[in-house]
This record gives sequence, C-alpha cells and structure tokens, in this order.
Amino acid sequence: MNTNATRILLLEDDDNLGVIIKEHLTLNGFAVELRKNGGDGLTAYAENDFDLCLVDIMMPQMDGFTFTRTIRERDTRIPIIFLTAKSLQEDKIKGFKIGCDDYITKPFSIEELLLRIRAVLKRSGTDTVEPEQHLFAIGHFAFDSNKRILESPERVYKLTSKETELLKMLCQHINRTLSRADALREIWGTEDYFNSRSMDVFISKLRRYLKSDRRIEIINIHGKGFKLVIDA
Repeated sequence: MNTNATRILLLEDDDNLGVIIKEHLTLNGFAVELRKNGGDGLTAYAENDFDLCLVDIMMPQMDGFTFTRTIRERDTRIPIIFLTAKSLQEDKIKGFKIGCDDYITKPFSIEELLLRIRAVLKRSGTDTVEPEQHLFAIGHFAFDSNKRILESPERVYKLTSKETELLKMLCQHINRTLSRADALREIWGTEDYFNSRSMDVFISKLRRYLKSDRRIEIINIHGKGFKLVIDA
C-alpha cells in the first residue's frame, strides 16, 4: 500500500463492483485495501492504518452496521461512508445513528463517490489527497485547466469555463468513456434536454480546437457518452 496516499479500507462483497471502485480510486491517487466482508474488514483495520472506510451494508459473515458499531467502539474519528442498495429513510437514519459520516446509494457514479470522499476527508481534517492534476498533454497540445489555456505549437486558445471543465473531464477519462450523465451533473448541474444539447455544442468546439493534431479524436459512444482517444 502506498503510504503517501490517502488510505481507504473498502468493504464490498460484489467482486466486480469492488474491483471497479478500487481501480478508479487508485487511478485518482488513493491507496485502497479491498475486503469482502466485515470480519475480514476488522482484521485489515487492526493490521493497518486507514484514513477512511467505505462500507457496504449487505455483506456475508458481518454486515456493515455491525462492522461500523465495532469500529466506533475503538475509533470515533475515522470517517465512514456507507455504500448500499438500501434507500429507505430508516436505514439512513440507522446508519447515521451508528456513526457513519455519509451515505451513498447504489447505483452511483465514480465522480459522485470521489466528491463525497473528498468532502468527508476535508470535514474530518484527514485530507491527504494530492492536489488535483491541472496540466495535461494532449497530442501536441498542452492544456492548463487552472489558466483555461489550450496551447498548440501554432496557436493558443483561451477556453470558457465550461469548455475547460469538459475538456478536463475528458482528459481524466482519456481512452475511457466519459458518461454523458456524469458530465451533465458535474458541469451543468442537471441532465435535461437543453443542457444535453448545449454539451454537444461544446464537444463540437473542442473538436475544432483539437483538429490540427490528427492523432486526437473525441468519439461519440452511442447511448453512453464520449471518449477522448489519442493515437500514439
């Protein structure tokens, strides 16, 4: 485990979901220990120092509520976020009474999970996440999301805030599909028809800016979103 990164104990009994969450969190700079039940989670907790726990409620051997009660008897400070398919109000209330810091209902986007993790870490004062990347190499372009500048050997583009946010999300998902719904929620706040059409306009603008490098392509993934592809 990378001792310089924020350390997360992930308890998830769904093999596919657990691996997906771990991979995405690792790509975003976290060190993740994955366990499939509360009992193994307690063992991992006893053997390592963690900064946050992500806990599925419905698990074999020991459920998330029992795991959290046990942890809270020993440690009242470590942040705990429940990941669960349960959406009933009484389950949420029970979770907070036991001592969780946040509660996210499946299905959820990785972007939402990252935002909640960072918010909880910030509130708890244990946020050791590296500063978010703002410099990106895109073919022969250099992109600085802080300065909102996209620069090629021939030209410098000063981007709008939405162009910047959209290109940054594409860069963060390079060679992977950026969900249309996730981008709309993150940048526009809603997924309505008019915002969706607006996003298509911004995608067209980004394609025009990047067209001088033929290795770069923003591909439509039908029914899902977009993918920024760079042919090496």
